[in-house]
Amino acid sequence: MPLDPLAKRLLTMMAAAAPQARSRPSVEARRQSLAKLMQFARAEAPDVTASDGTLPGPAGSLPYRLYTPASAGERAPGFVFFHGGGLVAGSISTHDRIAAALAHATGCRLVSIDYRLAPEHKFPAAVDDAIAATEWVAREAPVLGIDAERLVVGGDSAGATLAAIVCQEALRNAGLSIVAQCLICPVLDFEETSPSREAFAEGHLIDRVTIEADLADYLPDGINAADPRISPLRATRLAGLPTAIIHTAEFDPMRDEGNAYARKLLAAGVVVEHVCHDGMVHNFHAMGAILPQAQLVLSQIGEQVRRAVGG
Repeated sequence: MPLDPLAKRLLTMMAAAAPQARSRPSVEARRQSLAKLMQFARAEAPDVTASDGTLPGPAGSLPYRLYTPASAGERAPGFVFFHGGGLVAGSISTHDRIAAALAHATGCRLVSIDYRLAPEHKFPAAVDDAIAATEWVAREAPVLGIDAERLVVGGDSAGATLAAIVCQEALRNAGLSIVAQCLICPVLDFEETSPSREAFAEGHLIDRVTIEADLADYLPDGINAADPRISPLRATRLAGLPTAIIHTAEFDPMRDEGNAYARKLLAAGVVVEHVCHDGMVHNFHAMGAILPQAQLVLSQIGEQVRRAVGG
């Protein structure tokens, strides 16, 4: 299908505001850009309350925000959420509306995690934080009002990278019980450049220059990008992973790797619910002020997660 007209209008507006010659953005510019983009998030989250706290991380305390939908009983399913931003940008604040909307749609008590960002904290800091945070939520589930046997791990964009890695690590170490993984526009492969990364390298919300800058800021020199803790698509042991809910977008540079992961999981016998959204761009789910499909996909994810957790 062609690019959605409203998405095309957004991209045209962004192109008009951008400098003609694209150079590598500074870290601060990258963070400000994402914060501005996330202001387009207009997601319904009636009757969801939020409270902030900290949890013990590998290198100090990590902030989190707990979202509780009014429908949650004394013990509700849990959803550990990791925000996007290329592992260099984003926070629980930038993704506040999306996290609240996911709590509302899924009926889960959702814990949004403020993991450490690069370049101040390079790989594997974010991965270590994500694993530690998920283990903490599972361990403290009764205090949080969460049913530890109905735990979902998810995220969007680079947050989905972390979610996929957490699930793979849990499978290897058999230390966590995760019933579903929810990957929204996931970034899953830094080893090879897919056709979609080539086709949509310019002018499709996130461009090649930004992606390469994020990766350079995140990875230490000399590290192998094929490591599954960097590129989870490259993992070879997939059988036994939790149910996967994967949403990709037709005009997203990361489309092909998300679609490929869905196929690999299916081939490994994992239950997969995968939708590639026609006409959409990266991060479309977080642009409800412009794209009606944003609310539709969040509602769809809510239904899928409810089925996965059995209620």
